[in-house]
Amino acid sequence: MTDTQHLDFTRFLELCSTAEVAPGEAAKVKSGERTLAVFNIDDQFYVTDDLCTHGPGSLSEGYIEGDVVECDFHNGAFNIRTGEVVAPPCMIPLRTYLVHTADGKVYIDPDQPACPSALTCPKAVANG
Repeated sequence: MTDTQHLDFTRFLELCSTAEVAPGEAAKVKSGERTLAVFNIDDQFYVTDDLCTHGPGSLSEGYIEGDVVECDFHNGAFNIRTGEVVAPPCMIPLRTYLVHTADGKVYIDPDQPACPSALTCPKAVANG
């Protein structure tokens, strides 16, 4: 998450209120043609695509342990913070989004991944 004091929120998508996502849980949110998973991990919010990259599983309905979500379809797993694959059969990293919170709401920049540079993210995620 970033400092929201000097941000132009007109380019961001409002997804939900922070109260809608309990700590350690996820919520499925539809925004336009996107279906997203909003995670609350240690009072920090993270957003990924909801659809598993391996099959039709919904990650918002998956099993969350720490900062890992296990897909409810084939049991592959991803790091929620980075989108990195942490368990097969998944092989393609998840799309992550840069998250901002302000006034009790969760926003994303739809054009900005959570990991904008190879210096801060796994190589596979930095390009996505």
